[in-house]
Amino acid sequence: MDLHTWVWLATIGGLVAVIAFDFWLVARNPRDPSFRESLLWVLGYVSLAVVFGLGVTLFAGGRYGGEFFAGWITEYSLSVDNLFVFVLIMSRFAVPREYRQKVLLVGIVLALALRAVFIVAGASAISRFDWLFYVFGAFLVFTAWKLLRQDESSGEAEFSENAALRLVRRVVPTSDGYRGAAITTRVGGRRVVTPMLIVMVAVGTTDLLFAVDSIPAIFGLTKEPYLVFTANAFALMGLRQLFFLVGGLLDRLIYLSKGLAFVLAFIGLKLIFEALHHHGVPWAPEVPITLSLGVIVVTLLVTTVASLVGTRRRAAAVMREAESRSGG
Repeated sequence: MDLHTWVWLATIGGLVAVIAFDFWLVARNPRDPSFRESLLWVLGYVSLAVVFGLGVTLFAGGRYGGEFFAGWITEYSLSVDNLFVFVLIMSRFAVPREYRQKVLLVGIVLALALRAVFIVAGASAISRFDWLFYVFGAFLVFTAWKLLRQDESSGEAEFSENAALRLVRRVVPTSDGYRGAAITTRVGGRRVVTPMLIVMVAVGTTDLLFAVDSIPAIFGLTKEPYLVFTANAFALMGLRQLFFLVGGLLDRLIYLSKGLAFVLAFIGLKLIFEALHHHGVPWAPEVPITLSLGVIVVTLLVTTVASLVGTRRRAAAVMREAESRSGG
């Protein structure tokens, strides 16, 4: 895609305006949003992404439009997996429910800024070293294998403090408790940060660790930095509302990791095959973006339906067992 600088500036300006409006609403009335409110916001962000993707299709062609939609759906799906850890972070730091929106919003903005650095570095490296596609492909297949080995039936996830978070906690003086939504306060005449800043850093930097998987995945679907960035932006912007919308349903998506593992493995093999095809290997196919988009959408739909059916069957089995014990 041959884009003028003003296209980048206009896109970034529009994203900043949407995030600023979102932040203004959160700061104006901090609270735990209702299910209806969260649903409307998620639908709004999804609609924005769809309109943007249709715009890409109209002005740049079906190929690039398909690449955006495939990348956005993949990033959004991988972001849902992040929510498991976000729930643990909120519980670990005992964030008051009315301030969780602000924590997520600031953390997501931090994550988007860090991902932008990743994207620029990745695009520059790929343009110079095309053998990286083999590395990315093998890494995604390995990540898929690790996901398959996880025990989704336990519904448990782990959160451990990363290096950036440990550094902040060790270097920056921190107050004992929260001071509303403030990130700094005065204790004994000394300016210190509150746990609010610590948890924002935790959300932002933890999401960056997930980007180690998702950024190579989206580069397997499109080589265009503009599409990679916008797909990530639209996936992350709606993540705050999605947290409150599906927070109570996360434990029902028991096969989510298996579905994501299949998607990552497919993209990893696609990267390897396309690299082989580019280097003149005759038997290596070039996977069209329409096939990639179809595989991703069908896999996620099947995973969601299977998870809900499986959860219902498990609940029914537990109830029957409880009834048999009480009857015995």
